[in-house]
Amino acid sequence: MSTWYEVVELAEIPVLGSRVVRTRDMDIALFRGADDRVYALRDACPHKRGPLSQGIMHGTSVTCPLHNWRIDLTNGAAQAPDEGCTHVFPVMVEAGKVLLQLTPVGTGC
Repeated sequence: MSTWYEVVELAEIPVLGSRVVRTRDMDIALFRGADDRVYALRDACPHKRGPLSQGIMHGTSVTCPLHNWRIDLTNGAAQAPDEGCTHVFPVMVEAGKVLLQLTPVGTGC
């Protein structure tokens, strides 16, 4: 069972914006939707490792700021015609605090 880490207050993530959590191994981008749902994925586009946290969020996807690849926030997959994926991490909000697990979901990346 993975550990949940309290990483930030929900209010510190702008609506339709992001924040970066730095770990010893990688950066993880947290995105907050208009409905306050939070998504977490590795802050590296599968194409050229662009910083997804600097991209534009729309719906449940983010557009990489380097080459306009659209990445699905729910599963980390690039949207067609592009191919590839980035890791997605379990995340939840409890009492206004964002909790994150550092073990990626699935094994596809």
